[in-house]
Amino acid sequence: MAEEREQRRSYDGGEGGGGERRFFAKPKFCQFCADKSLTIDYKKIDLLRKYIGDDGRIRPRRQTGACARHQRVVAAAIKQARQIALIPFTGSQADTNR
Repeated sequence: MAEEREQRRSYDGGEGGGGERRFFAKPKFCQFCADKSLTIDYKKIDLLRKYIGDDGRIRPRRQTGACARHQRVVAAAIKQARQIALIPFTGSQADTNR
């Protein structure tokens, strides 16, 4: 039984195999909580673009690292900027398919 486990370890990469890289996610933190002087405004397009993906959709909290309160405020600001045409509703690839 112990011999079978040793053989499996040697095939799986085991303890000393190396070569396999594990993904370690960088710890995310809310930049608005960290920097109290940073305000969320629908007119700050460069700030809002960080929270929009290439397809034009609002990126989720697990990707942006924003806390729940600030993610809601960011989403509202993005929607407001879309309504007054500061930010497009769709991404850039939607324009090329026409």
